[in-house]
Amino acid sequence: MSPNIGITPANLKKSASILGTILSNEMTLYVKTRKFHWNISGNSFMELHKLFEEQYRVLEAQIDEVAERINQLGEKTIGTMKEFIDNSTLKESPKEYASQKHMLSELLENHEQLVTEFRNYIPIFEDETKDAGSADFVTGLLQEHEKMAWVLRRYQV
Repeated sequence: MSPNIGITPANLKKSASILGTILSNEMTLYVKTRKFHWNISGNSFMELHKLFEEQYRVLEAQIDEVAERINQLGEKTIGTMKEFIDNSTLKESPKEYASQKHMLSELLENHEQLVTEFRNYIPIFEDETKDAGSADFVTGLLQEHEKMAWVLRRYQV
């Protein structure tokens, strides 16, 4: 049964499609953060190992919330790695094992990219799809990514 929440079916689909991209990006960043957690080495090994674990746990919770938001809008949620890769705007680096400095830079760039994308999505939710719930939801995600970016930025010298 389609939700009757004051948003047209076409706008529900458009909101869910944007959320599908967000979900794909969250999953890509989660996998990347987890990979870095597993492969970190160097002077700040334990500190960064714990930081990356903290961040991938936040991402894991966000992934579930985004998937559930898509379902709340009456759409099915994608769930295969191929779908996530095909729908993600973030890029992976297979078979590359970055230095500590590069790991931090790459994660920071990814979080900042998502913050920028979210800022572009929010007016679409507010003005085009009339989906205030998704606008508010994505604002919360944006704030979490700003916070994670801020922490990563503190390691840049």
